[in-house]
Amino acid sequence: MQLLPDPARRLAAWCALLLLVAGVGWVAVRLCAEFRTAVTPVLLALLGTALLGPFHRRLVKARVNRSVAAAVTCVAVVAVVGGAVYIVVAALVDTGDQIVSSLKDAADAVAEHFGAAGTSLHDVASNARDLLGKFGGTAASGVLSGVSVVGETIAMAVLALLLVFFFLRDADKAAGTLRAFAPGGSADTVEAIARRAFHAVEGFMRGTTLIALIDAVCITVGLLVLRVPGAVGLGALVFVGAYIPYLGAFISGAVAVLVALADRGFVIALWALGVVLAVQVLEGHVLQPAIQSRTVQMHPAVVMLAITAGASVAGILGMLLAVPVTAAAFGVVQELRERAGTA
Repeated sequence: MQLLPDPARRLAAWCALLLLVAGVGWVAVRLCAEFRTAVTPVLLALLGTALLGPFHRRLVKARVNRSVAAAVTCVAVVAVVGGAVYIVVAALVDTGDQIVSSLKDAADAVAEHFGAAGTSLHDVASNARDLLGKFGGTAASGVLSGVSVVGETIAMAVLALLLVFFFLRDADKAAGTLRAFAPGGSADTVEAIARRAFHAVEGFMRGTTLIALIDAVCITVGLLVLRVPGAVGLGALVFVGAYIPYLGAFISGAVAVLVALADRGFVIALWALGVVLAVQVLEGHVLQPAIQSRTVQMHPAVVMLAITAGASVAGILGMLLAVPVTAAAFGVVQELRERAGTA
């Protein structure tokens, strides 16, 4: 005799499954947070491999040895990233004081109309450098065993670069390794899931980088035409912010408009707002469908929730990693659904 009807038993089974999945996910997140010094370089290396994979494959097709091709790719990425970081830092250093001064002026203008809100904004702009210094000092004092934040970051970056080299060099062996460790009879499924997840991350990284570059160039050109101070630095901020979908574009665009308002007046600020909105419309209606049409498409609400969850777990790094990890998860789910449909 059954104590519960069939619908209640099915509901209980689903609840047990959800609790099990949530528990496993929570443990996995806690383990990743505990071993973040080792986990972070692996995740960054996977993202770098997804972005650099096509270049490495072209070198291999040109009959370049796999190890040499991987080394050339890593040297190229160090040169490109190093040059880009230098340009961005130099631009921000050269225009940072001007941008902060413009934000103060914008805050004063806002304070005349909105009172306390503008005053608070002025205080934040005035104390931006002090806040950053205090934040850096607090972060440095919290590192255990005398390891500085800068040293830890450099060590993770070097480890990630070495992992990119090995991942690129041994990419042809990845499928065989997965099949060797897969349980009996599931090798094909495991390989297909891994390929779909990596394809989703690869598409996201390549598409986001191209879109970020186009957005940054368009907005920089628009701000230069409008003679907004710090246009190059603001363009660099747009490029970096593009890796945090929606939120990054909103913040970088708002900063550009505030700087234009403070230095060039209300009319130019409206033109700057028009440039930012035009670029966002171009991205949402042209670039995103054309460039990322073959990758996993996620609803904006899902993206925002993923970013929020990533920020709560690992701060800025979690915000950067949240969307590609979610894209990989969506790729896995899509592959499983397709296989279940054809079964």
